[in-house]
Amino acid sequence: MRNQETTKHDYGHGLLVAGSYGKMGCAILAARAALRSGCGLVSVHLPSSCVDPMQTAFPEAMVSLDASPTLFTTVPEHLDRYTAIAVGPGIGTDPATAEALRQLLMQRPAGTPLVLDADALNILSMHPDWLSLAKGAIITPHAREYERLFGKADPAAMAAKHSLTVVKKAHHTCVYNPDGQVYKNTTGNAGMATAGSGDVLTGILLGMLCSNHLHAKMYDIVCHAVETHGKLGDIAIEKQSESSLIASDLIENLRLVSTDITEY
Repeated sequence: MRNQETTKHDYGHGLLVAGSYGKMGCAILAARAALRSGCGLVSVHLPSSCVDPMQTAFPEAMVSLDASPTLFTTVPEHLDRYTAIAVGPGIGTDPATAEALRQLLMQRPAGTPLVLDADALNILSMHPDWLSLAKGAIITPHAREYERLFGKADPAAMAAKHSLTVVKKAHHTCVYNPDGQVYKNTTGNAGMATAGSGDVLTGILLGMLCSNHLHAKMYDIVCHAVETHGKLGDIAIEKQSESSLIASDLIENLRLVSTDITEY
């Protein structure tokens, strides 16, 4: 149970950089998942043409405007205001977007948790020398994204080498910490192999990093986020078939679980 004498500011302010023209679904899914995961405030950095879809589908989100009407090309202002940052779903790999990601990596405040997913990982695979700028980040690659980044290299070794927390998504997702800790998740099912499932995980990570930042270590939060994501899929197939599961179902089931680590 939350302390009754609290406000939204006690549960963190998450920044989500996601979406581009024609790819707004992933940004909406991630933003909804972040707020459903306990985050007090969520701001989404968007191209100007994408504002109406976001605020229509998810009015609880605040919006930070990019200079471009269609792409992520400019770093949001005042990065130090945010408790945690997540970047990647649906941003594309345009050269201007790649440069904006590089600038964000260089400008992010020290100690602010950073989640890199989807196109942020695709950009890093195109510019492997930028991996050093991502030091300390959480990356969430599926098998193909991981191979583009690291080939066949051992994920534990890559986590240590690059000072990254690697969430390698699979049937049994594993979390590799730079210090050698490894968590193997056992929740989840094949129904979660559906469009947007990874975007929901990005949102859950952002939300839980914000809402639990005062009383848990980052690695523990990441592990609980992965476990929770799988639980949502398991709850879903108690009521429907695996083949009918969609990413929005996972978000709806967040109503039924606690994302407060102190309650685990």
